[in-house]
Amino acid sequence: MKTLRQFLFTLLVTIIICRWLLAPGIAVAKTYTNWYSPIQNGISEEQPLHHVKVPSSPQTMSYKKHLSYPVSPKNNQVDNYHGTLVADPYRLLENPDSKETKTWIDAQNKVTFGYLQEIPTREKIKQRLTKLWDYEKYSIPFKEGNRYFYFKNNGLQNQSVLYTLKTLDAEPKVLLDPNTLSEDGTVALSGTAISEDGNLLAYGLSTAGSDWQEWKVRDVETGINLKDHLKWIKFSGASWTHDSKGFFYSRYDEPNEKTKLEDVNYYQKLYYHKLGTPQSEDLLIYNRLDQKEWGFNGDVTEDGRYLIISVWRGTDPRNLVFYKDLTNPKAEVIELIQEFESSFSFIDHDGSIFYFRTDFDAPKGRLIAIDTKNSASKNWREIIPQAKETLESVSTINNQFVTDYLQDAHSQIKIFDLNGKFIREVKLPSLGSAGGFDGKRNDTETFYLFTSFTTPGTIYRYDMVSGKSTVFRQPKVAFNPDDYETKQVFYKSKDGTKVPMFITYKKGIKLDGNNPTLLSGYGGFNISITPSFSVGSLVWMEMGGVYAVANLRGGGEYGEEWHQAGMKSKKQNVFDDFIAAAEWLITNGYTKSAKLAIAGGSNGGLLVGACITQRPDLFGAALPSVGVMDMLRFHKFTIGWAWTSEYGSPDNQQDFKTLHAYSPLHKLKPGTAYPATLITTADHDDRVVPAHSFKFAAALQAAHTGDVPVLIRIETKAGHGAGKPTTKMIEEIADKWAFLVRTLDMKV
Repeated sequence: MKTLRQFLFTLLVTIIICRWLLAPGIAVAKTYTNWYSPIQNGISEEQPLHHVKVPSSPQTMSYKKHLSYPVSPKNNQVDNYHGTLVADPYRLLENPDSKETKTWIDAQNKVTFGYLQEIPTREKIKQRLTKLWDYEKYSIPFKEGNRYFYFKNNGLQNQSVLYTLKTLDAEPKVLLDPNTLSEDGTVALSGTAISEDGNLLAYGLSTAGSDWQEWKVRDVETGINLKDHLKWIKFSGASWTHDSKGFFYSRYDEPNEKTKLEDVNYYQKLYYHKLGTPQSEDLLIYNRLDQKEWGFNGDVTEDGRYLIISVWRGTDPRNLVFYKDLTNPKAEVIELIQEFESSFSFIDHDGSIFYFRTDFDAPKGRLIAIDTKNSASKNWREIIPQAKETLESVSTINNQFVTDYLQDAHSQIKIFDLNGKFIREVKLPSLGSAGGFDGKRNDTETFYLFTSFTTPGTIYRYDMVSGKSTVFRQPKVAFNPDDYETKQVFYKSKDGTKVPMFITYKKGIKLDGNNPTLLSGYGGFNISITPSFSVGSLVWMEMGGVYAVANLRGGGEYGEEWHQAGMKSKKQNVFDDFIAAAEWLITNGYTKSAKLAIAGGSNGGLLVGACITQRPDLFGAALPSVGVMDMLRFHKFTIGWAWTSEYGSPDNQQDFKTLHAYSPLHKLKPGTAYPATLITTADHDDRVVPAHSFKFAAALQAAHTGDVPVLIRIETKAGHGAGKPTTKMIEEIADKWAFLVRTLDMKV
């Protein structure tokens, strides 16, 4: 299953670089069902531990006098949801290409950028970000055929470059430089797949942050593209057959004049593309016209014998597993796992024995063996039982199982033999996150990347025989990690649930309640938020800020039960967890409401929107990014239908009651003083469409009566976050930090 892992690692590098945004709308998943997960709820009556009125600084007051918000286009739209009438006055803003919306975008950006550019510290923050960002960044090397491959960014390149070399100490050769594909760096490499012999590269390109990809093929030796060009691909990698004559991929039908807009993201199909032939001649491997929501990921096993088909449905982590014997041209697709009961991630096989990481009867995960000749569940054999830690992933190297566990949201790596006998634990440098441990079944070495809040991603070579780790590549960032410390605390949420939180800051801070603090979270889609380094958070801490990350229910930190405790009718638990984290930071002297900012992206943007509408008194500032703010219409746009497995559907009467109760757009109350808010989105985000942020910004500006600013920053030629050029990332962080410097009255 190597080619998809290479593709997922490319996405992981992007997430590590821009994790500060907390917009992993792209998730490196435990199963193949939701690696693309688009984003990632009730009213709390609990009284806060502290009621602190947020004072306006003299700077903020002076800006309030001449800060005039644009007039937002309105109409009298009212919808009937199961007998409940709900007004939607800003419906016109759902069309990003209309004249009214474009005019509104220009006017909002004029106000926002005018405000931000007049903050004296903004340019200095940008300069510091640029200086620290300028260091070499490498991905983990991987091998196919007789070649190694890796990604490298010299420091400030907009996109990382793919290199190849024959040996690890040889002179590398540029294989693909995405920076040459556009002047502004908005064309990004979104996926790669190397043929088994190492001679061919299939690669996907995304323009302006779109989820839609075009795939091409390049000769590795010559660097010349072949004529193959595939389109209408989304949520798919590529996997080569072992004869290197073609690869499997998934796509949607090309729209025509009869295609309904809402049908573009339905009916995905799995194809085989033979090199040198037009896409119109690609062989359809599997589709289900009776299941429009099903998607398919096809991956060839390491020995080339089987095509493993993981069937996903929306963002539900539960999946089906089918397979096809590639040694028999007439072989049919066999349905192995036929019910959406649990998640199953194919690991490897020995003949008819297939190994899976699954949460079937094990919410924290275990490793099982299924004999395809006798596949009834009663015959499944447990290889590695469920542990107290959460089993994230498994790989086979040196004829051993390398397992990646989460212990209280940080990595723990254990090695077992093929019978499940424990061999050793890999000693990691400190509390942090480890990723990689990939390779071939018989390899005796592998590589992994380790990172923490104060450790830039460092690559280690691991000897599978001796168990020794040695530094392979270590970045040089112009700061002293010994000046900072990270601690993990556990606090109680509203219902008594114990929730972990990481807190990182400069050593020597005083717990006098006056520290500017940034609290971030996600809490959804079974996605685990683990320690990682970012220049953005480092600069925040250099300015005297405390950086806190809460591991909320709805995520995957403690397995599927933790996930389910924060989804659908239980979504309010996520907001309660986040509010409790804020109260804990205040009670324990880290900060106070006037100095506390909250941030989150995608599903985390929903989190921020819900919390400021439920507890506007608790926070001094808010940074919701590409958030899901309209919980009554999210399922009507692009891939939004896929999130109903996580949120529920407004079309269901009971789900509607839950969604309407916390939907940020609908919880805004006129005459309320909300925290200073900087909403960020992109004009053509095709995952969480910008209408969410547009409508929320318009409604927030209309409802807000406080002295602090509520602004929206709208990026152009950008999408949900993946593939965003370095220059745009630095600009956006500088704007956010400058906004917080002013609104939290920071002394930098």
